[in-house]
Amino acid sequence: MAPSSSLICLTLAAVALAAMGAPPAPPPGPLPIVPPLTPPACPSGAKPVKVFVMMGQSNMLGEGKKDGTTNGTLQYAVQTEKKYQYLWDATTGNWSVSKNVRNVFVMGSGGIDSAVTLFHNEFMTAAETTPEALPGMSPRNKDSIGPELGIGFMLGLNMTDDIMTLKTCIGNRALGWDLLPPGSPEFKYTNSKGVSMTYAGYHESPASWPSSGPKPAPMNWYAGLQYDGDTYRAYEVLGNLSKFYPGAPCYEVAGFFWWQGDRDSRDMGLATNYEANLVRLIKQLRVQYGSPNAKFVTASLGQTPMGSTDGGGLILDAMLNVANATKYPEFKGNVAAVYSHPLSMGSSSGAHYGGNAETYMNIGQAMGNAMVDLLKN
Repeated sequence: MAPSSSLICLTLAAVALAAMGAPPAPPPGPLPIVPPLTPPACPSGAKPVKVFVMMGQSNMLGEGKKDGTTNGTLQYAVQTEKKYQYLWDATTGNWSVSKNVRNVFVMGSGGIDSAVTLFHNEFMTAAETTPEALPGMSPRNKDSIGPELGIGFMLGLNMTDDIMTLKTCIGNRALGWDLLPPGSPEFKYTNSKGVSMTYAGYHESPASWPSSGPKPAPMNWYAGLQYDGDTYRAYEVLGNLSKFYPGAPCYEVAGFFWWQGDRDSRDMGLATNYEANLVRLIKQLRVQYGSPNAKFVTASLGQTPMGSTDGGGLILDAMLNVANATKYPEFKGNVAAVYSHPLSMGSSSGAHYGGNAETYMNIGQAMGNAMVDLLKN
């Protein structure tokens, strides 16, 4: 018996669907956005801890050698060259401990669900410490320094407030990609080969693609992923304040420190757009942490002198520009830039300044003093 025409039509339709493959999956939902923080109100008469959030990449992370009797270590600088004497307690013959500055450092690679390492949770000191384990955070000793000692002691020596430096960062991250703040749009850049490239906006992926072609499929990383994660990890600290500053009744995010730029300097598209991204970062951080009056201090790459025209020069120019009140009147008296080249002891950001602790101390001191000056306004 011959098949009916209706059966033939149904069979052909089935064959056509099979040839086309399975129905396309629905588009993924929106990526999670870390919401702006609303700092809790302080109890009547209570004085908040002044929190300074420290962000960036390996410059901020810190690879300065601490121990050792050779030139370039912190021990040699303090004990032999007699520099940074506020770090040393001559009475006890040991590293001094700040009475009012708490040093907290959390690190994770990627977004809000990344594992968290807790490197510091103690009153500021150059002494070797290993923090106690806390829920959701794995403690680990870090035997190198970043700019936090110079920053923290300059704040502590010039302020009577209770203070917390809250470092949340990891190395090898770009402002124009991993640390891109919310609200950042796509932008285009024509490279040295004459090819127009489109760079990802916030929560887009991949990082860039030829403007003339279709947008490629996303990769397993997206613009702003590290920004989201670093912010979330800072929230975890602030939301459990008593575990990080015992006895503190409340907090106020008073400022931000930013030392970064190496990764962006290696991509001329990112370097060219660095100023726009930095402006957006400053504004977004103030919204993110519910602190519209928080001050902002940035520092340039130590190897880059004035007048450089490479990627590092564009990063330096961007930082100096955001601190220029003529160009950005809204940042007058609340944004400062530290020119790091005269303070560096050599080498480069990509080589972690050869591990020279004095570079990290010098730039940290300058950043701390710049913040103190802004806070006087």
